[in-house]
Amino acid sequence: MPSAPPDDIGTRLRRLRQVYGLTQRELARRAGVTNGAISLIEQNRVSPSISSLKKILDGVPLSLADFFTLDFSAADSVFFTAAELSEIAFGPDISMRMVGNRIKDRALQMLLETYQPGADTGEEMLRHNGEECGIVVTGTLLVTVGAQEKLLNPGDAYYFRSDTPHRFRNPGPEPCTLISANSPPSF
Repeated sequence: MPSAPPDDIGTRLRRLRQVYGLTQRELARRAGVTNGAISLIEQNRVSPSISSLKKILDGVPLSLADFFTLDFSAADSVFFTAAELSEIAFGPDISMRMVGNRIKDRALQMLLETYQPGADTGEEMLRHNGEECGIVVTGTLLVTVGAQEKLLNPGDAYYFRSDTPHRFRNPGPEPCTLISANSPPSF
């Protein structure tokens, strides 16, 4: 049996339901139709009338126009292996590996950072729009934010407005690893 074309109503309905995290039963309950009706449409065994399809889409809710024009097939990646984290070069002693660099319109930037012993983001303090936070996983990190400075150990964290001048240094004898996030993305 040939597979259904990617833009048929049944396939679009199944993808829509999956994007919204709904079971067939939950969508049927929300729309006031039977579970069997959803199943038959998704299998392309019946073609719903416009009014029936609108009733089902009201359970999401989603307009008929959006149902037929939204791209449900090209979902952004959700999971990333360690090898898929993109290196943002900050110098030979600092590694910043970013999660999801190909995701369009990101509102958040998450990094796995490693500072080798003696590594420093530089004499000139960093500044950019937004907020940032991080948690030290291994080693120690000296964080300067404005006039404040603190040596952070594993499990310690920071959170500040990124337009405040800031700097990161590893004064310890071992590499420092930290998980950080910026919003909006600064790289």
